[in-house]
Amino acid sequence: MKKISILLIAIVAFSSCKEEAESKKRDIVVNYPETKKVDTVTNYFGTDVKDPYRWLEDDRSEETESWVKSQNEATYGYLDNIPYREELKDRLTKLWNYEKVGAPFKEGDYTYFYKNDGLQNQYVIYRHKTGADPSTASVFLDPNTFKEDGTISLGGLSFSKDGKTLAYSISEGGSDWRKILIMNAETKEIIEDTLVDIKFSGMSWYKNEGFYYSSYDKPKGSELSAKTDQHKVYYHKLGTSQKDDKLIFGGTPAEKHRYIGAGVTENDDYLIITASVSTSGNKLFIKDLTKPNSPLVTILDNTDSDTYIIENEGSKLYLVTNLNAPNQKIVTADVSNPTPENWVDFIPETEYVLSPSTGGGYFFAEYMVDAVSKVKQYDYSGKFIRDIELPGVGNAGGFGGKKEEKIDYFSFTNYNTPSSIYTYNVDTGESELYWKPSIEFNSDDYESKQVFYTSKDGTKVPMIITHKKGIELNGKNPTILYGYGGFNISLNPGFSVTNAVWMEQGGIYAVANLRGGGEYGKEWHKAGTKMQKQNVFDDFIAAGEYLIANKYTSSDYLAIRGGSNGGLLVGATMTQRPDLMKVALPAVGVLDMLRYHTFTAGAGWAYDYGTADDNKEMFEYLKGYSPVHNVKEGVQYPATLVTTGDHDDRVVPAHSFKFASELQDKQTGNNPTLIRIETDAGHGAGTPISKTIEQYADIFGFTLYNMGFDVLPSKTKEEVKG
Repeated sequence: MKKISILLIAIVAFSSCKEEAESKKRDIVVNYPETKKVDTVTNYFGTDVKDPYRWLEDDRSEETESWVKSQNEATYGYLDNIPYREELKDRLTKLWNYEKVGAPFKEGDYTYFYKNDGLQNQYVIYRHKTGADPSTASVFLDPNTFKEDGTISLGGLSFSKDGKTLAYSISEGGSDWRKILIMNAETKEIIEDTLVDIKFSGMSWYKNEGFYYSSYDKPKGSELSAKTDQHKVYYHKLGTSQKDDKLIFGGTPAEKHRYIGAGVTENDDYLIITASVSTSGNKLFIKDLTKPNSPLVTILDNTDSDTYIIENEGSKLYLVTNLNAPNQKIVTADVSNPTPENWVDFIPETEYVLSPSTGGGYFFAEYMVDAVSKVKQYDYSGKFIRDIELPGVGNAGGFGGKKEEKIDYFSFTNYNTPSSIYTYNVDTGESELYWKPSIEFNSDDYESKQVFYTSKDGTKVPMIITHKKGIELNGKNPTILYGYGGFNISLNPGFSVTNAVWMEQGGIYAVANLRGGGEYGKEWHKAGTKMQKQNVFDDFIAAGEYLIANKYTSSDYLAIRGGSNGGLLVGATMTQRPDLMKVALPAVGVLDMLRYHTFTAGAGWAYDYGTADDNKEMFEYLKGYSPVHNVKEGVQYPATLVTTGDHDDRVVPAHSFKFASELQDKQTGNNPTLIRIETDAGHGAGTPISKTIEQYADIFGFTLYNMGFDVLPSKTKEEVKG
């Protein structure tokens, strides 16, 4: 009799009717661990603010470690009882298991490329002699051998100019801190001691002699949470010890720069240095490497613009800038007079945002037209050559290469088309398919539609909605609304295995291009910063309301998701409009807006957020939307699964710890509020595929279960009966 009842419940669940779903008993009981409160108070401009969970900021304490363990036990106790969690994991695993290949690149006598056989935790680097058949390629560097569970990942690599020496960085447990190893590329032998304590750094070679890199002094206290705000550039000469590396720029206490980058031009003539105090705006310097002891020349002495050098021809510099050009342009200047009053427009600003690259002796101007790529080609005199025909409507990337290479490569993808690679002949304009994935996913069964909806203040905001063709707009489709809205970052269409699995279940995936992002240039970015940050949340709320009003979904079937700054977006939206969605999925979020700037490199985010120390008005504005400070007693919040990593030193996990604690303490009703803390994982980069699959099986399982599904939506009645 009991088995029959369960079968009937499963059949009823297939209808995905909310009235019936609500009548079913959600029988997974959560026993939340008790989280102690400590009487911690900070006074901001005469206002006392309680911070009872500040003790969770200490990532090195046994007490915090015990709390993490008990929270994970409660969370996995819940997730383990979701009936189709393993089905989701199996489907994610199966769909993920296809070969993925990166565009080839030449270094020295070899052609290299990245490849993943399917389920390898990290991509492997292969190579073959240039000119030889690619089938002769063999493994050059396999990061999967760094550690058995895949939690040591490759951070980046850089070859010397002759291609005979390689510097590559590794990350342990997802941390932003890196180590650099130096290898003889011919023999694959490590030839020097490992460089350590390196963070937010590239590796740029000067000839074959050594390379420039950036780092901070190792912080006192926890290296995962202590503040790091004094970046420096060093030069490492091959054959010498790291302790003898020469300090090139930074380290002056009176002038802190939180992010400094150094790069050598392709012809080895110049060293370029960018210096920033925040994630927007940079100073710019140049040094003539052809002249011993030449001075560092200032091109820009302020951070009022984002400006960098993209190319040079002898002493002629090509600079990309948004100075007095919010959508960016390219200008030229001579190195003898490189300051802005001497700049000459090369590719002028247009109504669309420019993202240029160079390769094969040409400039490629990629424009975002409502978040979709359009690409134009120019020569070095500024002459327009052609519009590049792309395979469809979506996002193109690449078109970069060395000046002498006449075949460039570009990738193309959109939300329902897996990324493919194309060759491009820079002289003739001909392109050919180079590699297409063989994946068990039929793109023709799905469609993407771009809509424009109206936000609270009348601003038109674009959103791309993707789903199976022929879906019924009845308000009952499980829907994930995704957003970011910050730091001038654009959300361009791109295929994801995880989103594909979601859509296979009949799910809708919607991405809103919110203010604060870079889709419409600097003005669009600034409209979502500091005292205008509420615009971002309003844009997101309006996106959800559009999906509901147009019957794509309803509040009972809507989930909101975002990571990092997008985690803040979800946290603010769910605390301001808890009635709008059924499920909230904040990932690695910035959730304590009064203290974010006191951890790691967080102070560099002040351009977007402002800080609680700035003035009373800024403090009150931040407190007004800070998710940790806006969880209220007596409110029924949506079912929430907070996700973070114990090694996240970008957005420290204490943000998520505090937010989950507030929700568990104050939640009214039966919606679960859980936190899933991944071990040996950071902000996301380098996360092993195995961990990613498990995470999304949990996220999708939690989401669907709390929308009322006891079987996967893709199941037919016949399958349920069977």
